[in-house]
Amino acid sequence: MHLLHVVPTYLPAFRHGGPIVSVHGLCRALVRRGHRVSVFTTDVHGPGRLDVPLGSPVDRDGVQVCYFPIGRLGPLARLYRSPALGKALRRQLAQGPETAGAVDLVHLHSVFLWPTSAAARAAERRHVPYLLAPRGMLVPELIAERGRLRKSLWLGLVERRTIERAAVLHATTELEARDAERFGFRLPPVRVVPNGIDLAPFEADRGDDGRLGDSVREIVQGPPYLLALGRLSWKKGLDHLVRALALVSPTGDGSGAGAGPPLLVLAGPDEDGHRAELEALAAERGVAERVRFTGPVDGADKIALLRRAVALALPSRHENFANAVLEAMAAATPVVVTPQVGLAATVERAGAGLVVEPDPEALARAMATLLENPQAARDMGARGAEAARAFAWPSVAERMEAVYEEALKGLGGRWR
Repeated sequence: MHLLHVVPTYLPAFRHGGPIVSVHGLCRALVRRGHRVSVFTTDVHGPGRLDVPLGSPVDRDGVQVCYFPIGRLGPLARLYRSPALGKALRRQLAQGPETAGAVDLVHLHSVFLWPTSAAARAAERRHVPYLLAPRGMLVPELIAERGRLRKSLWLGLVERRTIERAAVLHATTELEARDAERFGFRLPPVRVVPNGIDLAPFEADRGDDGRLGDSVREIVQGPPYLLALGRLSWKKGLDHLVRALALVSPTGDGSGAGAGPPLLVLAGPDEDGHRAELEALAAERGVAERVRFTGPVDGADKIALLRRAVALALPSRHENFANAVLEAMAAATPVVVTPQVGLAATVERAGAGLVVEPDPEALARAMATLLENPQAARDMGARGAEAARAFAWPSVAERMEAVYEEALKGLGGRWR
């Protein structure tokens, strides 16, 4: 199959979060299964632009990625509107099925953004089936919390058509599927295929700390710590973690480490100035000296932080999947999550950590439990590592391929 993925941002724009990694992981795994995979995306990278060739394919692990410029940077840049991308979509999808290299199916990743609606309309006009993956953006509570008027108008005028005319709605967890159903739309068939993970880096030897950055080396060699990994965003519930830390005994007693009071490490890029809010909250609660910010981490630094943490904590207000949770499981580190995290059901079934309500008291009790019971924490981590094996990219890509084949058969004649 020739598969065209359309996503607003792509590697190396890591600051845009988990979808960047998971979409590329899927595309790379599909290439390894013998498919031709193209990606159309933009040159957006935070407030700036990627330094990449524009309009011509860039090979990334066998995936042919075409970057297109958006218009002027500024408030409207958040829509990722790119006339050049729109033109390329129309040209690419105009090729009939008899043309060598014609696209068989389009996979869209996001909602509320211009590339998704533009690609959906272009595919619809040419009778090319498309799948829609909301990637955690189709949640009533999140829409109500941020950009309610703007997103509601877009949903009614543009996105409802995109959703209802898709061949398949691709959800990464059952939670994401249920969220989509709550809108009351006439949904296409919903298929749940999770994000995957490359297990090799987590199964490699630990090596030594000589490869680590100075700040990360200091953390992993210091007192016990709880880790939050990912963007510093309001929706991650990091404020709950700071409040919870203030409720955990600072003595370090029972931690099994005896190296001082437990810390909270927040590793990830700042989003919308949220770090300053967290710093102010930590000072207010008297734990400023126990909170560490590392900025974005990757490679050996990220794996070391995961492996040495007492637990990874993610008390998100909503999270459709949670790549960081899967990475912690692969690293044999227990996790503390809220029921609003897509992988919470997996964590609970596997016994890979604790699922608690999103309030500081519950989180503090979970932190204390893991700090005071190191053997129980290690057992949870071992169970998580075993459960993570089911998410290896080859098996996930095989499941996704089966969904593509179902869509191409017409799903009951819908796209014939």
